[in-house]
Amino acid sequence: MDAATLTYDTLRFEYEDFPETKEPVWILGRTYSVFTEKEEILLDVTSRLWFTYRKNFPAIGGTGPTSDTGWGCMLRCGQMIFAQALICRHLGRDWRWEKGKRQTDNYFNILNAFIDKKDSYYSIHQIAQMGVGEGKSIGQWYGPNTVAQVLKKLATFDTWSSLAVHIAMDNTVVMEEINSTCQYPHWYGASWEVSWSGKFGIAWKLFCGPRQLKKGRLCKSNFLCAGAAAFPAAESDLLYNGFPDGAEVTDRLSQWKPLVLLIPLRLGLTDINEAYIETLKHCFMMPQSLGVIGGKPNSAHYFIGYVGEELIYLDPHTTQPAMEPSDNGCIPDESFHCQHPPCRMSIAELDPSIAVGFFCNTEEDFNNWCQQIKKLSLLRGALPMFELVEHQPSHFSSPDVLNLTPGKAQPSGISVDKHFCSYQELMCPVIYTMHSYLFLPAVTLSSITAFLTVSLISHSVHSSKRAFSFPFS
Repeated sequence: MDAATLTYDTLRFEYEDFPETKEPVWILGRTYSVFTEKEEILLDVTSRLWFTYRKNFPAIGGTGPTSDTGWGCMLRCGQMIFAQALICRHLGRDWRWEKGKRQTDNYFNILNAFIDKKDSYYSIHQIAQMGVGEGKSIGQWYGPNTVAQVLKKLATFDTWSSLAVHIAMDNTVVMEEINSTCQYPHWYGASWEVSWSGKFGIAWKLFCGPRQLKKGRLCKSNFLCAGAAAFPAAESDLLYNGFPDGAEVTDRLSQWKPLVLLIPLRLGLTDINEAYIETLKHCFMMPQSLGVIGGKPNSAHYFIGYVGEELIYLDPHTTQPAMEPSDNGCIPDESFHCQHPPCRMSIAELDPSIAVGFFCNTEEDFNNWCQQIKKLSLLRGALPMFELVEHQPSHFSSPDVLNLTPGKAQPSGISVDKHFCSYQELMCPVIYTMHSYLFLPAVTLSSITAFLTVSLISHSVHSSKRAFSFPFS
């Protein structure tokens, strides 16, 4: 028997069942009774995507590690919390996985995005290589803040999900910043009118306002379409505008992009401050909850709920063989779901360095979340873990998260064989839409690209001061 499989099989008998208690069990915004809903609890836990150490996957970077055992647990926890965001985005919080039950294409699209290969959006390969830009060499331990920053960058290329990822630094959530992040740029989905004017050539008008667009192939075939890259499919299933064939683009032209809010925090020096415990519990009670990534020193976990004074978590510290899609595209998915009672640990044992996650699918969801946070700040005996403010405090600095510091050389593009897109590829839907209307020469397209670059940067620059955090593995 394979050693990794043996470890997995023997460990499953060491897990304890839920204690017989009158305390409610909270799992990502849902409450259960141990006495009457034990099966529902286990089904909810099993339905979360469970990413563990893997071995024998393609070498990271071509010559790097073929296993993440011993160093990748925080990366796997980052995958789990982000996978939960994609489940909420595409399947809904009430979706359930059952062994042997046929799942939808959206489910396999999500799973494909995390498979251990270089051309999956959120694979261990992409996270490890993107982490180099955060000062982490491949194989080095990550903290919660680092993995959050990396996932934010990778989400930029996932046009299928079209998420707005915001990382709230300095223990402060600025509502103004989030509203700016989640609003589509003013030129998105608008009509352009271009004419020649003067000796410098170009003048254009921008007609804003939502349009009811039907499907249209915005990317030309000689470019990598982000949606098709991570989710290979038959020609009839190719993604159009980041959506499956036949989908309306109306949803993309709504005013709000679904929000993934990650808040890196430090809740004490060496141990968690007991004053934060009640506030932390309430985070698991919110319907927008994605859970918490953190753990013990040198051991990261994905926390999905609590019962009494114990946290409920999924543990990535099991090494399983890497999985590859079969020739027909199917993925054996049983090893991506924890089919035994989840682990538990005392809240007091939690390392104070964590990142809390929330998902707001609509602006109404975000407003509701804000109201809950404001009420939570008034709770007696509970110390707020972070501050919610309307506008950025004047004492905040705004370091450039895009590394556009004057004097620093910027890469002209990222290698396609790493399956990241260059800026031109990222902009190709806009450029080719304009080109199909205007048939403009290259110099004109370059001018408009420069104009759009300024617009994108103005909507994308946010505070990225890093929270102090311990590495985990």
